[in-house]
Amino acid sequence: MGPPDDPTPDTKRLGAGMFLAMWVLVLILLTLVFDAWLSGERNPNRNVNLVTGTDGAREVTLQRNRYGHYVASGTINGEPVVFMLDTGASDVSVPGPIARRLGLKRGPQLTYQTANGLAIGYATVLDRVAIGGIELGNVRASINPQSSDDNILLGMTFLKHLDFAQRGDQLTLRQPP
Repeated sequence: MGPPDDPTPDTKRLGAGMFLAMWVLVLILLTLVFDAWLSGERNPNRNVNLVTGTDGAREVTLQRNRYGHYVASGTINGEPVVFMLDTGASDVSVPGPIARRLGLKRGPQLTYQTANGLAIGYATVLDRVAIGGIELGNVRASINPQSSDDNILLGMTFLKHLDFAQRGDQLTLRQPP
């Protein structure tokens, strides 16, 4: 038996292509895994469970995210959204792009005093706002055309109808019967 034949240039090119394709696939998979992990870190409350008490009260418990905020998935008018709970916000504040996606109508112009100074918004009313089975109708809100954030600030026009208590890294929202 003689020495093996040298691989042809086509075989070398195919091997190099397969090697490159393997690394591209590994990078894509790592990107997907890392993206899912980061989403869980930003919003640990993507699936909020409702507990109904013996008195009929509805209750959800939220976990604080790694940045110290309570972020949770919910719905506005049946459409999925992400909320950031903000007891310092008077209204539910919907960023302009999300308001357009939801088909919200702009009402009168409003001026708000925020931590970043004065902000212009537009009054609107949300037919239904829900977070983990706690649902309220006809919630006063504002459209914030300057914001391009992905989160809707869930302010006091929603939260004032709930009892809430924080213990450690958990916040329990309770809707009385």
